[in-house]
Amino acid sequence: MNRDSKLASPYLKSFPDEKGYFGTFGGSFVPEAVAIAMQEINDAYNLIAQNGDFIAELRKIRKHFQGRPTPVFFAHNLSKECGGAGIYLKREDLNHTGAHKLNHCMGEALLAKYMGKTKLIAETGAGQHGVALATAAAYFGLECEIYMGEVDIAKEKPNVLRMQILGARVVPVNIGAKTLKEAVDKAFEAYLKDTKNSMYAIGSVVGPHPFPKMVRDFQAIVGIEAREQFVEMTGELPDVVCACVGGGSNAMGIFSAFIEDCVELVAVEPLGKGSALGHHAASLNFGQEGIMHGFNSIMLKDESGEPAAVHSIASGLDYPSVGPEHAYLHSIGRTKIAAIDDKEAIAAFFALSRKEGIIPALESSHALAYALKIAPELKGKKILLNLSGRGDKDIDFVSEHYGYGN
Repeated sequence: MNRDSKLASPYLKSFPDEKGYFGTFGGSFVPEAVAIAMQEINDAYNLIAQNGDFIAELRKIRKHFQGRPTPVFFAHNLSKECGGAGIYLKREDLNHTGAHKLNHCMGEALLAKYMGKTKLIAETGAGQHGVALATAAAYFGLECEIYMGEVDIAKEKPNVLRMQILGARVVPVNIGAKTLKEAVDKAFEAYLKDTKNSMYAIGSVVGPHPFPKMVRDFQAIVGIEAREQFVEMTGELPDVVCACVGGGSNAMGIFSAFIEDCVELVAVEPLGKGSALGHHAASLNFGQEGIMHGFNSIMLKDESGEPAAVHSIASGLDYPSVGPEHAYLHSIGRTKIAAIDDKEAIAAFFALSRKEGIIPALESSHALAYALKIAPELKGKKILLNLSGRGDKDIDFVSEHYGYGN
């Protein structure tokens, strides 16, 4: 592990700075009207993050509504088959709604309630953020409007139905590639029409400050639990911690607790159909520095310098940029990057299903595929991966295109 002098201690209290920067990445590049709204959210968050009543209510929600803590599970069958490292799963698929997304959605909705907002607006790719936010809106009695690309609506119909049953209005987006980037664009447009009564609830560690920090802080519970559980189970820290990265919320959640430890952190990106531009969504592997959706990070660009078309079998990963904190941690050598293609992710999806009786989300299958790939060479080591979601949402798509894994 390469420890850089820029990795201040305590890290989480040092980054981002007051303007939302992780080194040169992050910040807020938005029109004045949006800047005013972002400052309002930032001021409110900084105030209530110190409020004992807010913290106590969030802890109560996590324990009695979300079902936290989620367990760490030793995948004994897969570990035996690989014959190398032990593979451990942080079971965020057992979090209420089936993914890690509820961790920040309940926090964002609680913040909206404290700010006197009446409506939540958001984008979603795989639908997990949309389901989680619709759940949070129902819990707090708020209106909810979710923007989703038509391509993702077709792929993730179970989650679309769940959002609608929970009372959210799902708005199809039919511009551009009709996926996550375009959903973000349209959700922001809707938010700007009524910043007084609504709050934009970003679904990852992306966007203008304070969202990368705020979402990371709400997701940090994953890492806090996982670190304590792993030491209790094994008496030591893991050698490798890995997680899939699109925007990167689940990865920052679990990485956050290990940043200052001598543990290898690996961000696993979607290689899709290959390394050609437009065939993948591996921003850290192939991208350049650039500004998109109000923040500076590493992004995939086309010939004109605009966000490039992207692809991943996992709708939650098909985004042409990455959270600024991920860009920073990679730039200083604190995290490694890897890339898993669609075929490898599908193979891992079926492997976990058949060997351990756990159907993973296609997003999480990328991290699992990486663990399965490196495990044979790491005999005696331990790998902890964030199983960020369950695969109920993906079974129709997988069975239609890949059968039943036979």
